[in-house]
Amino acid sequence: MSDSKNISIKDVAKHANVSTATVSHVINGTRFVSEETKRKVHQAMDDLNYRINSVARSLRSRKSHVIAFLAPILASETSNYFFMSVAAGIQSVLKQHRYHLVLSDSHEEEEYETDEIRMLGSQMIDGLIMAPSSRGLDYERLFGDYPVVYLDRVPSDSERDCVVVDNKTVSKEAVQTLIGKGHKRIAYISGPNTLTTTEERFAGYLEALSEAGLEAASELISMGEVSLNSGYKLAETLMVHEPTAIFVSDNVMAMGVMFYLQEKQIHVPGQVAVVAYDEFQWTRITSPPLTVIEQPAFELGVKAAEVMLDRIDNADAPVQEHRLNAKLIVRQSI
Repeated sequence: MSDSKNISIKDVAKHANVSTATVSHVINGTRFVSEETKRKVHQAMDDLNYRINSVARSLRSRKSHVIAFLAPILASETSNYFFMSVAAGIQSVLKQHRYHLVLSDSHEEEEYETDEIRMLGSQMIDGLIMAPSSRGLDYERLFGDYPVVYLDRVPSDSERDCVVVDNKTVSKEAVQTLIGKGHKRIAYISGPNTLTTTEERFAGYLEALSEAGLEAASELISMGEVSLNSGYKLAETLMVHEPTAIFVSDNVMAMGVMFYLQEKQIHVPGQVAVVAYDEFQWTRITSPPLTVIEQPAFELGVKAAEVMLDRIDNADAPVQEHRLNAKLIVRQSI
């Protein structure tokens, strides 16, 4: 006999060979479902010993008009500005439709994130928009009976709507721009290659080099902890190998890179050119101003909120991936 506390609506759906939305409609009576399908769902619930919490069900049948946004917000990071801009975009749409936004922080840690998802589910939210901290975590076992939209990053085997940036194309464009200026030894600095965003940026870097017939030299590729100090240390190590350009795929690490270059009085772009993610005020006041990739943070939030509201209204619509374009802003650092 299964422990009913560990059985989710997804388990019932899988057992009955129907969608989670269909199971939800059977439980809540929110949409017409054929008698044959109802029978299959009820049979699956019996087989798995799935018990409906009647209080939760009565609450779920009424809308709370609350959407949660779960994102990694680290106190030490300037890139929090990115996710706060995303939140502002989400809010701008929800407000028009009389929905409220609840903001939650995952600390970029799986355990903390898991607790937050469970807590949010207990609040009877109408939907969850989230930037997952992991690619490999089985998020589906954590979700309740509400729609989910992934934003900026996507876990493996996702079967949910997602709104992401086309990181690969713009990263490739940035490296091609450096190649166009005659650079052949282009270094790459990033955080761990554990998120889809980082993976795509690295893929764009490699593809640009490959298409230009240039080697991706291992000594010019450095991945480490996402911090200012890490960016500083990686730049120090890389400069021994005499790159003529550096592509930094993270904003906080880019601050460390620029700190190192300025401290050691290494001339930019005379001795080494620099391109980095993302567009922040500090990138305009470095010496020289930094060439950056600007992500459409506010627009990401707007799109994610629109996708969420569509999903609430059309539970059985096909899952979609939405890709937004980022922009290369060329300044004096290349």
